[in-house]
Amino acid sequence: MIMPLMASFTACDDAFSPAVENHKSIEQLENMPTWATGLLGHAYISNPLNQSAIGWSFNDVATDDAVSNDVSNAYRRMAEGSWRSDNNPLDQWQYLRASWQYINQFIDVCQKVDWAQDEVASELYKMRFRGDAYGMRALYMLHLLMAHAGWSADGQLLGIPILTEPETVNSDFNKPRDTFKACLELLNKDVDQCIADLPADYGDLKTAAEVPEKYKQMGATLEEYNRVFGDHAKNRMNPKVARAIRAQAALLAASPAYSAGSGVTWEEAANLMAEVLKNLGPNPVSQLDPTGNVWYTDQSGLTDLVQGYNRPEFLWRSNKDESNSMEQDQFVPTLFGNGRVNPSQNLVDAFPMANGLPITDPNSGYNPQDPYTGRDPRLDLYIIHNKSTYKGKTIITAADGTDNNAMNKFDGKSTRTGYYLKKFLVEDVNADPTAATQGKHVKPWIRYTEIFLSYAEAANEAWGPKGTGSNGYSAYDVIKAIRRRAGVGGTNDTYLEECATDKVKMRELIRNERRIELCFEGFRFWDLRRWKVDLSKLNETVKGMKITGTHYEVVPVEERQYSDYMYFGPIPYSETIKFDALVQNAGW
Repeated sequence: MIMPLMASFTACDDAFSPAVENHKSIEQLENMPTWATGLLGHAYISNPLNQSAIGWSFNDVATDDAVSNDVSNAYRRMAEGSWRSDNNPLDQWQYLRASWQYINQFIDVCQKVDWAQDEVASELYKMRFRGDAYGMRALYMLHLLMAHAGWSADGQLLGIPILTEPETVNSDFNKPRDTFKACLELLNKDVDQCIADLPADYGDLKTAAEVPEKYKQMGATLEEYNRVFGDHAKNRMNPKVARAIRAQAALLAASPAYSAGSGVTWEEAANLMAEVLKNLGPNPVSQLDPTGNVWYTDQSGLTDLVQGYNRPEFLWRSNKDESNSMEQDQFVPTLFGNGRVNPSQNLVDAFPMANGLPITDPNSGYNPQDPYTGRDPRLDLYIIHNKSTYKGKTIITAADGTDNNAMNKFDGKSTRTGYYLKKFLVEDVNADPTAATQGKHVKPWIRYTEIFLSYAEAANEAWGPKGTGSNGYSAYDVIKAIRRRAGVGGTNDTYLEECATDKVKMRELIRNERRIELCFEGFRFWDLRRWKVDLSKLNETVKGMKITGTHYEVVPVEERQYSDYMYFGPIPYSETIKFDALVQNAGW
């Protein structure tokens, strides 16, 4: 339970200086608009999409896509068998539920605050802040369901205890979990309120005629509208983001692990994804950003990115950051990095040949003793392998290499798999502590490529590879555009055409494209579980490539130790001890 607001939480719109006594009651906040916005500001501080700031969580090292060379890495230890209800690096329960209390407090106080002396402006602020809060609460719900929803021993699909009012010292904290379906209903209701309160997008308008009708009816002038919903509010929660959150929740709910208890169909998920893609225009597939998969390489573009504005690939993003911490973590050792994330041979094998055929196809042209020639161009974009060129240097990851880039050469810094991460890194950065330089980084919280891939997945399940529903484009159309952007398949993508006649083959292709396009962005861990893949897949041995001379040998690197109940995360043990009404997910 969170009662007082601590002044250290700063609102996104207004900075404030705390008084000597910085604990404020809800009643006090009704007459202190600047302090009241601090409650909403906390929702952004706790944004689950940005908990690791510009850096990524890299929970991929708990999957078949990568390992970490850091023995203390929490995801590595989890994957090797230490995942318990009292040791859960994926826990969102206490952090987000505590922040949920701030949101409920803000929603309650928001209607009572005089936000401006101008009566109309004050009402507009109420709508803006209220819609913002409801949208953020929907985001919290999505991530709490991802981390903690699951089936009870008696066969119920449960979510979290639903709380829509602020708790007080007199509240009953021993609340049972509501059903997954009820949690989804609240999420959808919150999204609806966000859409009802907020304009389609923020930004200064030029004429009074452009002011949306719902605000005109309140008597809003152009100046009042711009004061509340203008450029300064960009990159806050908005209806486009809220619709994406609803679509993401629907995809989760329609997936095999949840569908029996959610009541959500693949068709619903596909149509909600299509609703998000309408942002791009009447023919969204034609608007796929041609550089959307390599945004981090455009340093000049990131430098010129005006606060609050987005590249075509970004639906929502973090603030711009200038640093070199990621490069220090991930550069190869000879470039003064720690090489922390080591992509797996399993992932490397998922990249097809440039002609679009899987490397397992006898007609692909794949040569296991020359494995990196003729491959999908994304392999060289995302992963450093033996003899890759980086920063003008040839990187040798072979086991018989002579420097610390070599496989297992230097414990704790060298690669364990024969591969290093390249994706997200700014090549121009110098990580040498004696001459360090920095680079521009932006973390997209929601990418349109993700939404396209999610639409393709749901559309294929709902209508087959070439079915469009009422949307005018199919899973086939999306995957064709993504592969063409990547330079895969050429003018006649024979493998895609083969999959276009078979729903099961298209499913596997879509999942593989999702694995490649979104690698190291934190999706794989959740995808494998919502798909309810066979347990043997969760426990697939992570492999590496040991190169000695001209000999290439695939070798085991790390075992996985997942049990069949781990498709769903646990409720924290400490919470189930304190509150006997909380039912734990089966198996934990």
